[in-house]
Amino acid sequence: MKFKNFLYGTTLACISVYNSLAQQVKDSTSLEEVYLQSSSVKGELKKTPASVSLLNKTELQRSSPTLTTQSFNRVPGVYTQTGALNTNRITIRGIGARAQYGTNRVKAYFNEIPLSSGDGETVINDIDLDAIERVEIIKGPNSSLYGSGLGGVIHLISADPGKEKTFAKISTDVGSYQLLKKSISAGFATQKASIFANYNHLEQEGYRENSDYDRKSFHLNGKLYLSEKSNLSFLGNFTRLKAFIPSSISLSAYEEDPRQAAFTWKSAKGYESYDKLLLGLSYHYQFSNQLEQTTSVFTNYKDAYEPRPFDILQQETFNWGARSRFDYQHRVFEIPFKASLGAEFLQENYEGSNFENLYEDFPNQGSVEGDRIANVEQDRNNINAFAQIDFQVTPKLNLIGGLNVNSTNYTLTDFFTEANTEQRSEGSFKTILAPRFAALYELTEQKNVYLNVSKGFSPPTVDETLTPDGRINNSLQPETGWNYEVGFKGNWTRNFYTEIALYTIQVNDLLVAERVGNDQYVGINAGKTDHNGIELLLQYTWDISPSIQLLPFVSAEFNDYEFDEFIDEGDDFSGNELTGVPNEKINVGIDAIFYKNLRLFSNALFVSKIPLNDENSAYSENYKVIDLKASYRLNILENFDVHFNLGVNNLFDEAYAISILPNAVGFGGKEPRYFYPGNDRNFFGGVSLKYNIQ
Repeated sequence: MKFKNFLYGTTLACISVYNSLAQQVKDSTSLEEVYLQSSSVKGELKKTPASVSLLNKTELQRSSPTLTTQSFNRVPGVYTQTGALNTNRITIRGIGARAQYGTNRVKAYFNEIPLSSGDGETVINDIDLDAIERVEIIKGPNSSLYGSGLGGVIHLISADPGKEKTFAKISTDVGSYQLLKKSISAGFATQKASIFANYNHLEQEGYRENSDYDRKSFHLNGKLYLSEKSNLSFLGNFTRLKAFIPSSISLSAYEEDPRQAAFTWKSAKGYESYDKLLLGLSYHYQFSNQLEQTTSVFTNYKDAYEPRPFDILQQETFNWGARSRFDYQHRVFEIPFKASLGAEFLQENYEGSNFENLYEDFPNQGSVEGDRIANVEQDRNNINAFAQIDFQVTPKLNLIGGLNVNSTNYTLTDFFTEANTEQRSEGSFKTILAPRFAALYELTEQKNVYLNVSKGFSPPTVDETLTPDGRINNSLQPETGWNYEVGFKGNWTRNFYTEIALYTIQVNDLLVAERVGNDQYVGINAGKTDHNGIELLLQYTWDISPSIQLLPFVSAEFNDYEFDEFIDEGDDFSGNELTGVPNEKINVGIDAIFYKNLRLFSNALFVSKIPLNDENSAYSENYKVIDLKASYRLNILENFDVHFNLGVNNLFDEAYAISILPNAVGFGGKEPRYFYPGNDRNFFGGVSLKYNIQ
């Protein structure tokens, strides 16, 4: 029986909140004291009627030190494909699976400052692991407060030394493919102020040809406590990156030698490089015990250069914006309630130029810049207004209502026309109202059921908004969808915690990237998709002795994603499986803690086959990858710690495609280049020295 019919018939309520598996040594199933920062009406994680997953510092660092997103695959409903350190695609519940390159349809924030660009593109791995304290992932359009993104929201929370804690830390990590990461961190805190700073340099030659990677980044954040009622916080992050691109390869090339780069990318020595700067300032004021407000201003700047076989792209992006919200709590007819009201504004200017790449005329020299062939400028404006109210109707029943209002418009100027005159076009999308209703009922003190109904939307990317002649397509509409979710979460015993979530998302006005040339796509609204699934989490804490603790776990998702109505260029794909995402993803493992100083982490990831194209005529192979890591903390002196770690990825040397390029096209009779090969068995290890001054 299809999931769709099963989901409509069920009445079980649940939430899919993924608790970090090593969060607490004493009692890893005690969720009551874990609070969400992503909710402006702050609530306990266990009693929040939304699909939220929490990854803490330990969880984020249980794998190799190179990628922030590597732990995301442990979250049910989230699938991350990593073609290279600088190439990844994050999908949540199948949303964004058909993106050609990178992540879209998913919004990201860093301390409530937008990381996503004005057209929805998101890059997370620029933010180094050492700069992040935890990550909160809201799955599906369950957040009225962050734009009701169709895929969801990823919220990064910066590292914080905490009050009256001061330290200095230096670390070095090495590994396969000439991996070298050097990092220096420091934190200073008093009762009046705190500051955290980190500098790191990550370089690696890479498993494949033409995959050298070099990233330097500096991070600074802090907080100044102005009074008992107010504080001022700031955030800054600078990244300088140069990363070569091996690109995807065909099946024949993959079977012949997965380490090879695509021929044209290797010949052109294609790469991307950029400088990126993120700055934000936030002011918080507590008017009374009932009312508080937080206002942030921020700016993002990116200067990028990307030589590709078919052209050379030069981009400059600058955006600025503000976000403000008011939180209020009181009683109405003796019923307690919490409310949040606010707005977010983002204005972005994009300038892009394309040049000929003459690498074929200069053999063995790599990319050579030729004449300019395109020059455009685009201004993007986005406004979100939001409201949410939370009623504790009875001691056991909690009701939440929310509304997000979005307005988005674009202005495009083409400076490169046949008449050598400016060509200007404007476009805007109709104002979108995205409501949300949720209810949570407490069956017992440790068991909850919940129901959620919400609407989400995702506007087109810049490329999708353009017609083949470079104008804005005013007939194009954002993708919209309704999310229905029910399920259960709770403890059966003190040590055994479970979650099960069942959901369906019905997406309308599906945006399809229609290929019109090398790396050239235009968007059309071509149909509907159904996203139906079950997410499961089982976690057990086994206290073998006061000094030894085992934490076995299972996290799994089983999906039925398909095109409901989809006709593209006369081809009817209705009923086919959704491209670019697996039907099953399962993580199992056992983590162990010995004497609080030695930790062993294990994880086995199982991923089913993935449709490579809309026709479903080709699939990737299913695969399993096992990763292990051990870490040991040695207290040399009272205030001096040495931390060692050693790990192996892909323990059994599995050959697999870690990422795919959906709907790849083979030109000139050549095979489509669908596959990004995964790394073979590889090792890593490191040591860090930390001195706690207070």
